[in-house]
Amino acid sequence: MKKGFKLGPATLITAAFIGPGTVTICAKAGIEFGFSLLWALVLSIIIAISFQEMSARIGIVTKKGLAELIRTEIKNPLLKSLVTLLILSAIVIGNTAYEAGNLNGAVLGLEALFTEKYASFYPWVIGITTALLLRFGSMKYIKNILIGLVLFMSSSFLITAIITGPNLGELFSGFISFNLDSTTVFTAIALVGTTVVPYNLFLHAAMAKEHWCDPTDIKYARLDTFIAIGLGGIISISIMITASAIDATSLKSVIDIAAGLEPLYGKFAKTMIGLGLFAAGISSALTAPIAAAYVANSCFNWKVDPSHPKFKNTALVILILGMLSLGFGFSPLIIIQFAQMTNGILLPILAIYILWLVNNNSLLKENKNGIVQNILGILIVIISLLMSFKTLSSIF
Repeated sequence: MKKGFKLGPATLITAAFIGPGTVTICAKAGIEFGFSLLWALVLSIIIAISFQEMSARIGIVTKKGLAELIRTEIKNPLLKSLVTLLILSAIVIGNTAYEAGNLNGAVLGLEALFTEKYASFYPWVIGITTALLLRFGSMKYIKNILIGLVLFMSSSFLITAIITGPNLGELFSGFISFNLDSTTVFTAIALVGTTVVPYNLFLHAAMAKEHWCDPTDIKYARLDTFIAIGLGGIISISIMITASAIDATSLKSVIDIAAGLEPLYGKFAKTMIGLGLFAAGISSALTAPIAAAYVANSCFNWKVDPSHPKFKNTALVILILGMLSLGFGFSPLIIIQFAQMTNGILLPILAIYILWLVNNNSLLKENKNGIVQNILGILIVIISLLMSFKTLSSIF
């Protein structure tokens, strides 16, 4: 790759985490708590930037993915097998669940744009289009599409937030209030959970080692991460601001956002939300299967590039499983919540593992973590443990 900066893998990470799950959580926070959790959203973006940068740095320096490093750095055979099995299970099941939610999100976006008259055709249109891109599109072509979708999402949700005319004083207060009590704590944790997603950490490491040449490119990878994830933060903040303007106390479906805005701000606002939701769904529907294929590639030591049929067919399997799950009669919100659950269990284990890798002097040498990065890393470990505790409590 020619030296110098240009948008890289971090754009795909933004395309992945700004999906229907993020739209749902941010909208729920805005409807129930107004601007009071904006600080938590900013914190989640800071943590996401920190951990995604660590993953990219690991990939650039070691030229290996996170799953591949498990084989070389974990010496105990039983522990190595258990961790690999957990990663495979969580990523495949989680991404399949996310994929169903992603496809549903894109469908709901089309319903907001074109009504429910042709609702039976929407899943087929979206599924077939996504399948064709995954099977016949090059990674460079898909990346360019995702960059366009991210910019499109940004415009749609930001314009909608501006239309609602938020009170600037209250908005500023939401960023600095740091209010946290028994009623908001789990929503604040969920905002982190929907932003720092395990499969994105695998995806970023795998793509960074391919996109950036050597450790001298780390500065470009950091800038790429800051810009792309920061843009995702603007989208999330815009969704929360928009949802706070809706006259409602709860959220049954993300389509409620569009329906709630129409009486106050006209069809234009509903159209913007529909376009943004469609872009969020279709971009995440592309990245979730790609991430799963990268993980399978590393775990099974295939050593194939993204153009190989084995890689593409793995991505297609995730997409097809997601499409099939749409026929089981589950609510989109239930599917999204199930995906959050499986990834929430993996996240603390993965966070500890990444912290261990980026402090390993023999692996990263002068590129290992600094004090600030370790503080943020410890914070996400604590938050992810709280998320897992909440998840397991709700199950049992």
